[in-house]
Amino acid sequence: MKSSISRPHIYLLVLSTLLFVFVLIFSFAVLVPSGKEYRINRVDLKKVSIDLREYEYFHDETLDVLKNLRSENRQIITAFDTVFNPQRFEKQNKNYFSSLSISPINPVAKEEEFTVYEVNTTSLISSPATFYNFLDSINKSDWIMGVDFPIDFKRDGEMIKSSFTMKVYSNSKDDNNTTASESVAK
Repeated sequence: MKSSISRPHIYLLVLSTLLFVFVLIFSFAVLVPSGKEYRINRVDLKKVSIDLREYEYFHDETLDVLKNLRSENRQIITAFDTVFNPQRFEKQNKNYFSSLSISPINPVAKEEEFTVYEVNTTSLISSPATFYNFLDSINKSDWIMGVDFPIDFKRDGEMIKSSFTMKVYSNSKDDNNTTASESVAK
């Protein structure tokens, strides 16, 4: 008996069957496991993307707060970096006093990140209101200062002699520069 299927059709049928089997084996051996891994990675990516958005939002909020604080407190930030100059202090505040004298600056202590100087002052004022105006001017000065109690007021004729101690806070600058000899020695 002679078959009605030609030889090229048989080759084509065998080749199609082998190709179909190869595709099935390839898909179940490679694609299906990779698909499971892809779904797991896609879920992880969504979680990481959500975390990333939250951190970006937090970063943006914090950056806005930092910029606002820097702009609102620009004077204070620059005041911490300004070195105290007693002559300049006397020149700026001599109009509040008949006479103003400042004793030498002595570094008192290092409190955390700040160097603290103690300044003793003696002055002659015409009224306590002048002293309060002086305190207001200190708040707007180029330095961070604190007036320590007690403040002594003594009447001397028509003038009032005042004596008080101020602490001037200055930012301690770390000097992390190493010289060439130190780096060679190491």
